[in-house]
Amino acid sequence: MAKVVGPNDAAAGFLGTIGVRFMIDGAAAGGRFSLVEHPMAPHVLAAPMHRHAREDEYSFVLAGRMGALLGDEVVFATPGDLVFKPRSQWHTFWNAGDEPCRILEIISPAGFEDFFREVSERGGVTQIPPADLTDLCGRYELDMDLGSVPALVERFGVRFPGQPVEPVSAGWPGGA
Repeated sequence: MAKVVGPNDAAAGFLGTIGVRFMIDGAAAGGRFSLVEHPMAPHVLAAPMHRHAREDEYSFVLAGRMGALLGDEVVFATPGDLVFKPRSQWHTFWNAGDEPCRILEIISPAGFEDFFREVSERGGVTQIPPADLTDLCGRYELDMDLGSVPALVERFGVRFPGQPVEPVSAGWPGGA
């Protein structure tokens, strides 16, 4: 079934660090993938170092400048660039610019979008008690190194947590 997701469509939330807009859930794609938009405020770290056991992630930059640490390699991406974050690889990403950054995140196979939904519904990652966060990560086969945050903040000159940025792609054709 055909589906058009406009710039003001889809549920949105805040993960405590960056935003999330749920564009295509796994159920709509037969579990093959899901698609979310992540708007990020300037100089904000999206997450501690982490790795997924089940999913590959592909970050397509729509606006701004995204930095990513993939294992030991630091990369930067600008509009039109795609960053591949394979399962089992330690990684994180951040807004490496002075303007808001927006990425489309393709998650394959689907399912991890539900982690984002649960985190958002609980007020963001910084509002979840550590024991509950450990349980949540376990259910999604996600390893998260919370202790990595201070070094990442210092190394890349970013903040953690962040502040909300509207998930609507204003300024893009059809945007608000």
